[in-house]
Amino acid sequence: MAEENRPAFAAERRDRILELVRAHGTLSLRDLAARVGASEVTVRRDVRALEAEGLVDRRRGGAALPGRIGHEQSYSGRSGQCAAEKAAIAASAARLVRPGEAIAVGPGTTTEAFARELLTHTELTVVTNSLRVAEALAGAAGVEVVMTGGTLHGPIRALVGAAAEQTLAGLRVTRAFLTGNGVSADRGLSTPNPAVASVDRALAACAEETVVLADHTKIGTDTMVPTVGPEEIAHLVTDAGADPEVLMTLEEVGALVHVAVVAGERGK
Repeated sequence: MAEENRPAFAAERRDRILELVRAHGTLSLRDLAARVGASEVTVRRDVRALEAEGLVDRRRGGAALPGRIGHEQSYSGRSGQCAAEKAAIAASAARLVRPGEAIAVGPGTTTEAFARELLTHTELTVVTNSLRVAEALAGAAGVEVVMTGGTLHGPIRALVGAAAEQTLAGLRVTRAFLTGNGVSADRGLSTPNPAVASVDRALAACAEETVVLADHTKIGTDTMVPTVGPEEIAHLVTDAGADPEVLMTLEEVGALVHVAVVAGERGK
């Protein structure tokens, strides 16, 4: 009998999986397998067992805390997750930006990384409701930052509400770069918070096309409030760990999928 399948080791492994999910909120099977030193097949079986006990919820390609669909994790809690993947996604997305454009950028740790990739751009106007995106671009000589008004939503350091939406209603930009907590083939991009979702929709509405930035842990996941329908996603920028079935379905709907290569994985 393989060591990872022995009952004693299985119990220890499941305890460790539960600890990881509780610490991070949501983790992919790939990440869990790497952290516990087991195969994805074994971890999938463990997640099913934990779900049967009501300890976790299964997501396509991963696991989450029960009731995660309505939960909004803090900004600091998400900032260290999938950092290498987010950096690669940000660099890939930045290649879609051209000099002289006006773009909109929504809140999130991935879009903050994207904003840092824009520091050397010139003749660029960035409209955002994200304090972190604005701060990242504050020292960029060639980038003009336009901030919406609104009420501060602390968990993601973003401005929301009627004032933010009214600012965006009169604008027109080339692309909106958005992220969220889930991207599925059925519902598109989604987020747990209705106020955040409403401004995300306004950001998308003022753009000619929408670019979604999402690491593999978000692909195949649904959260409470849909923001951008699958047919409205012009580009999806993700990493190689994303569920290929979901990506293929989104491509069939019309999204152009960009798979970013994480530093250190090139040439493998």
